[in-house]
Amino acid sequence: MHDQAAMTDRGLCWQVAPARVPYPDAIAAMSEHVRAIRDGGAPERVWLLEHPPLFTSGTSADPCDLFNPNGFPTFAAGRGGQWTYHGPGQRVAYVMLDLQRRHGRVPARDVRAFVCGLEDWLIGTLAAFGVRGERRRGRVGVWVVDPSSGRESKIAALGVRLTQWVSWHGVALNIDPDLAHYDGIVPCGIRGHGVTSLRALGITVDTAAVDAALQRCWTEVF
Repeated sequence: MHDQAAMTDRGLCWQVAPARVPYPDAIAAMSEHVRAIRDGGAPERVWLLEHPPLFTSGTSADPCDLFNPNGFPTFAAGRGGQWTYHGPGQRVAYVMLDLQRRHGRVPARDVRAFVCGLEDWLIGTLAAFGVRGERRRGRVGVWVVDPSSGRESKIAALGVRLTQWVSWHGVALNIDPDLAHYDGIVPCGIRGHGVTSLRALGITVDTAAVDAALQRCWTEVF
């Protein structure tokens, strides 16, 4: 089954996978497309998808932070960051942009601004569902405070890689994953804080609505 794809007037292709994508297939497809962007023959792309349950390790991952009692597949991702979980109920957005040029309010060749822009994009998307996403110094990703418990938890993770200034990998937003699966790792190497989802915050929303919000909020940043 082929992905659904749509081109914007800015030359960005939005691609939506209709079925779960095995992680090795995603890496291979991203690598090929990044090469095509770099060679000047392909449009930039945001790829929205879902993976089967798995763990990935970034370049800073500590092997001691992996427990994996369920025996999920593990993959070395090659992106920045540490251990993260992907699985059903989580929206992954792989972002393939040529960062040698400016994108909205993100200047050319500014990795920090690009990461900040991805966080702003997620924060704007969460706001569309009445959720206040926040940054935390020293912690990449987007965090929320549970109004009932006051507990601070991560709702969206972020990890990127650049190849000759073309970005790949991206972000993962928790809609309604099995949060118990996160017990198999120390998420992003951060102890003392939880992981949450829109559903755990009492917000029931389907993937199509999240995809629409991601696309709508993209132009506010990029």
